[in-house]
Amino acid sequence: MSVSYQVMWNRLISVVEEQAQALVRTAFSTSVREAGDLSAGVYDAEGQMLAQAVTGTPGHVNAMADAVAHFIRRIGRDNMFEGDVYITNDPWEGTGHLHDITVVTPSFRNGAFVGFFACTAHIVDIGGRGFGADANSVYEEGLYIPIMKFADRGNVDQTLIRIVRGNVREPDQLVGDIYALATCNEIGHRRLVDMMQEFGLDDLTGIATYILDNSRRATIERIAALPRAQASGQMEIDGYDTPITLSVRLEVHDDHMIADFTGTSGVDKKGINVPHVYTKAYACYALKCAIAPEIPNNAASLAPFVISAPEGSILNAPHPAPVALRHVIGHLIPDTVYEALDQILPGQIPAEGAGSLCNFQVSLRPRTDAPAPADAVRSEVLMFNSGGSGARPTLDGMNATAFPSGVMTMPAEATEHAGPVIIWRKELRPDSGGAGATRGGLGQYMEVGAREGQEFDISLMFDRVDHPARGRHGGQTGGPTTVALDDGTKLRGKGKQFVPHGRRVMMAFPGGAGYGDPAARNPEQVKRDLARGYISAESAASDYGMSDTEIAAVQAAARKGDIE
Repeated sequence: MSVSYQVMWNRLISVVEEQAQALVRTAFSTSVREAGDLSAGVYDAEGQMLAQAVTGTPGHVNAMADAVAHFIRRIGRDNMFEGDVYITNDPWEGTGHLHDITVVTPSFRNGAFVGFFACTAHIVDIGGRGFGADANSVYEEGLYIPIMKFADRGNVDQTLIRIVRGNVREPDQLVGDIYALATCNEIGHRRLVDMMQEFGLDDLTGIATYILDNSRRATIERIAALPRAQASGQMEIDGYDTPITLSVRLEVHDDHMIADFTGTSGVDKKGINVPHVYTKAYACYALKCAIAPEIPNNAASLAPFVISAPEGSILNAPHPAPVALRHVIGHLIPDTVYEALDQILPGQIPAEGAGSLCNFQVSLRPRTDAPAPADAVRSEVLMFNSGGSGARPTLDGMNATAFPSGVMTMPAEATEHAGPVIIWRKELRPDSGGAGATRGGLGQYMEVGAREGQEFDISLMFDRVDHPARGRHGGQTGGPTTVALDDGTKLRGKGKQFVPHGRRVMMAFPGGAGYGDPAARNPEQVKRDLARGYISAESAASDYGMSDTEIAAVQAAARKGDIE
């Protein structure tokens, strides 16, 4: 029977991946279509996550693992019917902020309830102040949709649709995304029914027990193999107006691990606070990546990781704290966890990376300092970008790659198609990867403006401006974030700021830190980095001790194409 269950398990993975790809194909928002900022999963009748799609982010899927239980409690089992679709963007019962729409659909076979499908997507606009850190409470951050029925036995709530359309800047886009979310759940349901028909299943009890029992047992075995130890980690990050401290204490027990964030800074007055569900999502992800990366991600494999943070801290912000940019702080949780875990598993943990996505949203409008052309329009354009990841003990960090979020960088062409924005420059940033025996991944340069006749506000969502990624075991820090107008006017790393007509925003995204003493780096790797333009001649000399003669020889060989 275990062979059959393994085949079913593989089929469930393909079911939820098809569910996710259906969302990618049908979504209206570029954040979903181009960046993959979504999650999809299948749940048993008790609301326990059985399988997640490969496409998606840990912040969404791990937070969504807890969300279905809230839907069951709010809707009520006796009020769930075939054809229903449920919806919310509640930050504390969903995935952390109002810009994430979560849709849950009960699945029935032959009239009998068998489980749930759920999916989440980040939408470009939810009204309010817009996507940014400027709000003073969640009430300012946009339209709140409590857990409710989007469709009741197949009938869509048109009143809800009218309310949504009346409160957002991009109504067609948002309503289209909601229908895409509902549709992708329906596709997952159809494939599940096909699978159950093929294997003669009346319910998911047997396969659910197999998946959850084996995942729990395998995760506990990995934890049991660790030293019984305790360790603490701490990180200082930019915050909004003042720096923030993230602190964690790890404890390894026989059958579970504890991550306690006591000592972390309190709730911030601006929208960078993190609901506990999102803290749990990224703390679990960090531990699972390091300890049990090959074990399937589901309710049982997450359960042995016990995450706590004091209520009222920035990592357990109570309602109505502003939380729009919970990801900026949340994405730095893994590096905080890894500082502690490096003391328990030396030689296995990477250096710090950029951590947070380097997101910005551009709110374009016709210029107001002079008459605007007739074709100037209002538009909201959101762009996801990445700095470099931290160097690993035996491998360099990845360039312009999002860790821990896993979100893809949006192509410049897709961004320019979404509105009257121009990406004048987008390229790797030399010397931004911290030097080390293994080098940190490179960040990026970006230069952004608007088409003729447009001015815009830009909402920046950056960290690592004053607190760049720290190296590990002798590795050097990564390059910090910088942002300014093309006339030299400095901009803050967070918050909505005005960009006059004709001006451009010049951004340099952070690099990952290095690992180990730079003097121990393989000279051939230094030559390769110099030839590829990853490091400058100055860095080759000062960080790695390369002589002027060696530098000249490498540069000459690179011009001839003799070094790739």
